[in-house]
Amino acid sequence: MTTTTPFAIAELNDRFRKEGPQSVIPGRKFATAGISALPIEMQLVIWAKVGAFDDFTEGNDPYGEHDFGGFEVPGAGRIFWKVDYYADRTMQQGSEAPNDTTRSYRVLTVMRASEY
Repeated sequence: MTTTTPFAIAELNDRFRKEGPQSVIPGRKFATAGISALPIEMQLVIWAKVGAFDDFTEGNDPYGEHDFGGFEVPGAGRIFWKVDYYADRTMQQGSEAPNDTTRSYRVLTVMRASEY
């Protein structure tokens, strides 16, 4: 990919969030300790809501990259998710090209709002 627009980054982020562990976009998906401590059924609901999230507004997505979201889950409270971009799998350095899957490694983190 050569486009550097927020739209290209948003498209990759949406695909990465929606595709399960088999995603062809390089990256990892993490749940924090607060999410992992919840009953498995609730965790499954949370991951499904992360993948289906499309309530992007200027307030939660000011750059149009679809890299952050939040929602409520009864019994779990407010849940946040965010996507960070690294240069490679070592996650030691940020990516300068999050629109290029050969030069970026995505990390999706899902957390309870109290862990943010």
